[in-house]
Amino acid sequence: MKNIEELAQELSYTVFTMEDSSAVILDGYTSDLLSDVMGNASEDSALITIQAHKNTIAVASLIGMHAIILCNGRAPADDMIEAAKREQIAILGTSENQFTVSYRLAKALGKV
Repeated sequence: MKNIEELAQELSYTVFTMEDSSAVILDGYTSDLLSDVMGNASEDSALITIQAHKNTIAVASLIGMHAIILCNGRAPADDMIEAAKREQIAILGTSENQFTVSYRLAKALGKV
């Protein structure tokens, strides 16, 4: 269990927005299919994805996720950043692929 700020620093991710840096991340979920995320992701987790649009924020908010990690060098659209600020969901970014991010996050959270 770590907060978003600790994870962003430890994993050296770019911070696009982080309104509540103290929010705790307990787990992660990797998917680009938002209906899959809605059906399977858990609250207090981080979404690992390449989906860099505001619908991703809506899904994360619905579930109670606190962070989205954009992979493969994707940058969030302006409306995604605005929505994330309203919903207090952090958007982090990295050039790493989803496989690498999933492993590194799991390791940082003590899952592996």
